[in-house]
Amino acid sequence: MRTWLIVPFSALLATSVHAAGPEAGRLSMSLIGGVDMPLSGDVHEGAVAVVPDLGPLNPALAGVDAELRIGARGHDRIYDLANSYGLEFAYAFDERRELFGQLRQTRVGRGNVQVGGAFVPALDTELPVYGSFGAYEALSAEVGYRHYFGTAGAARPFVGARLGATRTDAIAATFEIPDAGITIADAPFYDSGWSATGGLDVGVLVPAGETFSITLASGVRYVADLKDDDSAIGGLGLAGINDTGSRLSVPVTLSARWDF
Repeated sequence: MRTWLIVPFSALLATSVHAAGPEAGRLSMSLIGGVDMPLSGDVHEGAVAVVPDLGPLNPALAGVDAELRIGARGHDRIYDLANSYGLEFAYAFDERRELFGQLRQTRVGRGNVQVGGAFVPALDTELPVYGSFGAYEALSAEVGYRHYFGTAGAARPFVGARLGATRTDAIAATFEIPDAGITIADAPFYDSGWSATGGLDVGVLVPAGETFSITLASGVRYVADLKDDDSAIGGLGLAGINDTGSRLSVPVTLSARWDF
């Protein structure tokens, strides 16, 4: 074989061997950014509670009773799309198998929605009840496994699974019945605490050099129920509406990866 054919062929082999991506004994670090779209899970459940006297909420309504009719409201109605970013370290057993650890922050701002109504028999009418919920901020710490397909040096699809825990910050809520002049401001709703979390991943790794690559990934994420705080809403007969808080979502992330 002519020399001018051997040299490019040798260079191609060298690139394949040392291309970015998993390789036996290799470590990597990734910076991650993306969005997280809620798929299911309630911020609060529904309930019906009788309030025999609205006077403590508005002195002008002393002696007037009402029936609170609260409907379930999901993460998709209150918070919608969240932003996420994180840091990951991974260790490759070989070109196909990889163990990783990841820290990820998820955040979305305040959410406002009509949560139900207050039926007032004296007026024979139902007044709208609105809720404004504080920002959803969560820090996840997870470990997981990925399995890659295809050939090193080319774009490679992968699947993965993860388990861990998520700490969600305290969430307060403000409830208003404007037509009755009633406001319950900054009522504790969820306390800060840890919840179990897990997920499944699919994606593709695209080498951009010998040690740098780009990863596009999606999948599903699950965060278990949050830690409820009934100190403000329990007296209204609504202690059960925040016995939930779990979240099932679909993330879409883009990562910059460096291999060592």
